[in-house]
Amino acid sequence: MKLSSSRRLKNRIATTLFSACALSGVVLFAVLFFAVVGKGIGALSFDFLSKGMEQAGASGGILMNLLGTAILLVTAAIVAVPISTALAFLVRYFRKRDKLSGALEMLLYILNGVPSILLGIMGFILFVRDLEMGKSWLTGGVLLGMMIVPTITVVLIERISAIPSAYIESARGLGMNKAQVAWTVVLPRCWSSILTGLLLGLARAAGETAPILFTATVFSGAGLPEGIKNSPVLTLPYHIFVLAQDSLESASGNLWGAALVLLLLVFAMSMLVLPIRLKTHDESRHA
Repeated sequence: MKLSSSRRLKNRIATTLFSACALSGVVLFAVLFFAVVGKGIGALSFDFLSKGMEQAGASGGILMNLLGTAILLVTAAIVAVPISTALAFLVRYFRKRDKLSGALEMLLYILNGVPSILLGIMGFILFVRDLEMGKSWLTGGVLLGMMIVPTITVVLIERISAIPSAYIESARGLGMNKAQVAWTVVLPRCWSSILTGLLLGLARAAGETAPILFTATVFSGAGLPEGIKNSPVLTLPYHIFVLAQDSLESASGNLWGAALVLLLLVFAMSMLVLPIRLKTHDESRHA
């Protein structure tokens, strides 16, 4: 059936608007990316990546900041993956589509939009003040982990929903109970989605400053953690934040170098998602 001229015109206008929005986003990202690359590439060197900060960031490198960021991200992953997996299976496998699962799924979308500064305030009140832990890498890792739980859970829910019911019914026909089917049939087909959600979440968490500002990080004077209480770490986002706030000309090279490293780290994690996502899509299509 042929479309009327007015509908064709509306389609063209809508297509043009959506294309313009998409193109503007790509152009803006490209401008920002190459601006950071252009200003930060000169600071990158082996010494910059393998030495600690000196002279309040005016010289030296970002090794301890990289290690501190890695510690927080690994801790966040350890916290988030089990919780996200349990939530996803509860919402989409064990409870399926009852009122509780619907409420939990809605709550996940709400939590995904909560400003990260609120997590930082909650962590400060609970861990730093009430539990008297002081600034601690564990607090920062837990807060970042809670922040990325909705991202991982939503991706995993989509994957569980895409698993053919014939697989589950066949396993149940062999005498397996729900827990056995979840562990031996469903979970093995979800690892790629868990990794996808984790990478997306960590890419977001890597650049966050608000949740760790008063709970986990300092600008200088910290090394590798030796305990749980009063054990802050140096991190890339806070390092960049302080250098940008101070606006010292002598530290501008290191500022842009650190920004470039963080940008490349986030970009790499985001790009790793693409082949994993495509593989998962192909598996779902041929299942």
